[in-house]
Amino acid sequence: MTESLEEDYPEAAPYIQQTVAEHGEDWVLEHYYEELYPLGVLMDMPEKDELPFYDDTEHETMTEDERVEMYQAWSKYRENLHTGAKPDG
Repeated sequence: MTESLEEDYPEAAPYIQQTVAEHGEDWVLEHYYEELYPLGVLMDMPEKDELPFYDDTEHETMTEDERVEMYQAWSKYRENLHTGAKPDG
């Protein structure tokens, strides 16, 4: 992890470092929005393209609208689990 990431995101950097150590950089990039980015509720998190091992020629990011849609779908899914409701459709 670079010093810049540790300086800019002092709370998040240890979580990112630990996850990279456990799973590797490719896994972190593939699962970033599902596994790490939601920690942004608790602390400042870098955007995926701010990670020092992100390469825009090999990886993609989600737009804000795509992230909102994904998190709304997860919220609806959790609500359906909680209430026992079946999905629309």
